[in-house]
Amino acid sequence: VLTSIDAATGKSYENGSNNEPTFDTDEFRKKHEAKYRTQDGHRVRSRAEAMIDDYLYNNGVAHAYERRLPGIDDEVISDFYIPEGKVFIEFWGMEENEKYQERKKKKLAIYADNNFNLVEMNDKDIETIDDVLPRKLKKFGVKIF
Repeated sequence: VLTSIDAATGKSYENGSNNEPTFDTDEFRKKHEAKYRTQDGHRVRSRAEAMIDDYLYNNGVAHAYERRLPGIDDEVISDFYIPEGKVFIEFWGMEENEKYQERKKKKLAIYADNNFNLVEMNDKDIETIDDVLPRKLKKFGVKIF
């Protein structure tokens, strides 16, 4: 059985395995500095991610920031993971960057190929997060009251 500590630290949650991930998350975090502190203490990389994190926290939705996708050989990290409904959230924030677009396309293929539950957010969604995020989460059984 997966404990919340295992979930938060990124240990595999498939089949109750407690194996350490092979991906070096410390290296990833050094490369991409987390500049914003959220209400629940997470350090995130953008204002939009802080808004998503705070929204989840303020609405009592258990979540983890930066979860490695399970069972994937590539170094793929989601922005957020919600255990209820096994939902991953990706915020796509650098749409004008060509390299970012290539990475986004690859990540979307990985989500689709593995049948992961994915909620996608963009800048427009952040403007109306109170309306948009509950609707998107509801599709996967996550309810916001």
